[in-house]
Amino acid sequence: MNAEDMNITILTPEKEIFQGTITSIKVPGTMGQFQVLRNHAPIVSSLESGKVEIVTAKGEYRYFDEESGNIKTADEPGKKISFSIGGGFIEVIKNEVSLLVRGVKNI
Repeated sequence: MNAEDMNITILTPEKEIFQGTITSIKVPGTMGQFQVLRNHAPIVSSLESGKVEIVTAKGEYRYFDEESGNIKTADEPGKKISFSIGGGFIEVIKNEVSLLVRGVKNI
């Protein structure tokens, strides 16, 4: 993991959506959209329906491919991945980010 990276896991009740390293994430917080970068203060926040945007870091990551219905592996630093959620929660502690979300759709 690079000095600017964070580990992230994005889960729904049914499946894992994304697992790997990222440089940033934007989420639709209850009080408005906010971005998380490396060394963000610890936070737990509820999320509203809206768009989640992540930017991948160097290294391998796994993601759920909606077209095939399978988990795929890639290694493409700087890739922007966006999807919409129907709400959920985010937790950030020591550069470990966890998203528990529902109603995920690729955009």
